[in-house]
Amino acid sequence: MTTALILIDFINEIVHESGKLASKGYSDFVKNNDVFQNLSFVIKKARENNILIVHVRVGFSESYTEQPKSSPLFGKAHEFQALKLNSWATEFHEQVDVNDNDIILTKHRINAFYATPLDLILKNNKIDSILVAGVATDLAVSNFVRDAHDRDYQVTILADCCAAANSEDHETALLSLKKISIVKNSKEIL
Repeated sequence: MTTALILIDFINEIVHESGKLASKGYSDFVKNNDVFQNLSFVIKKARENNILIVHVRVGFSESYTEQPKSSPLFGKAHEFQALKLNSWATEFHEQVDVNDNDIILTKHRINAFYATPLDLILKNNKIDSILVAGVATDLAVSNFVRDAHDRDYQVTILADCCAAANSEDHETALLSLKKISIVKNSKEIL
């Protein structure tokens, strides 16, 4: 099997304590559950094992033309100037190791496959197995895992490298996703 590590939405707006979405609980969850430390371990091991690393971020242009205005999740982003591309908000958090060999993709919806070249990149690199980490477990990670499953990838969720607004959302999502993926902690994988 050829594996890729997909890291979803570890951007300042969502996981930094000064991000506009910090009040939703993601920043606290990341801090209280050592997500960045676990993520650092996984990224280091992935690099040592020559695993393709893909960072995915959500964001919208300055004009917000890609923003789904009717979305309960993204519909007011333009009013708050949230998730704006080419700003601090959509930069990856400083504790996430991003280097020049990594692939960086931008999405405009919850799902990392939707309207991005992710599937093409994975297929061109003969990837059939995916390790995934991200925020939020119940939203972006969940949507990604369900779509990846239906595209016939073997998916392993790195539970201790994921975050949600609260523990209940995180655990409920993982319980549901165990039906279509493998759920492990970072130290069990690499």
